[in-house]
Amino acid sequence: MKLQQVLSYVRRAADDYGMIEEGDQIAVGISGGKDSLTLLYALHGLQRFYPKHFRLQAVTVDLGFENLDLEKIKELCRELDVHYTILKTDIAKIIFEDRREENPCSLCAKMRKGALNQAIREAGCNKVAYAHHKDDVVETMLMSLIFEGRFHTFSPVTYLDRTGITVIRPLMYMNEADVIGFVNKYHVPVVKSPCPADGHTKREYVKQLLRQLNLDNPGVKERMFTAIQNGNMKGWESHGCLKPE
Repeated sequence: MKLQQVLSYVRRAADDYGMIEEGDQIAVGISGGKDSLTLLYALHGLQRFYPKHFRLQAVTVDLGFENLDLEKIKELCRELDVHYTILKTDIAKIIFEDRREENPCSLCAKMRKGALNQAIREAGCNKVAYAHHKDDVVETMLMSLIFEGRFHTFSPVTYLDRTGITVIRPLMYMNEADVIGFVNKYHVPVVKSPCPADGHTKREYVKQLLRQLNLDNPGVKERMFTAIQNGNMKGWESHGCLKPE
């Protein structure tokens, strides 16, 4: 997938849900994975022509794994002229050594988001961009149905009352396959996750389930996404004109 196509998806999401306002200071949460780096490229490209001017920063919460190498991401941010902050933490030690969590993902996510929000506030940003794509939206809905018994997923824009930060998700119209295609085409310097729980989570189970459902029933993921858009969930009210895929 070409950068121009990625920019088209991101602009459409920004317009449909009012994600970007004049003068926004937007931080991109960089994990080092394919999704967050694609988002960084996309927002950097969008800056050049979007009618509402915004500034961009990149922030990584270093969980404390010894084998995390961020040098290529530092180099990328220098090339894009995007200020890059690395916040070092002991989250990995707390989760895996001190507490020895059997199901580490939930606590890790809370601690990571807390650290990220702190770094964002200190950087003077009013928004943070998360790199959730269409597959993430649908997978989260399925997880909620299967494990919680409710029809729910995260919204395109979320205001966090406690921090005063607004979360936006500009990749929400992109399929994971689109992200993979972009990363491969442009040789994006993806950093493999050092987390020992990576690939062994409930989300991975649901990801494989959705993949099989879509193989058996072509187009089912798109229909699920449409159901989410039309499901009257809070935060899914469009600010613009939603266009069909």
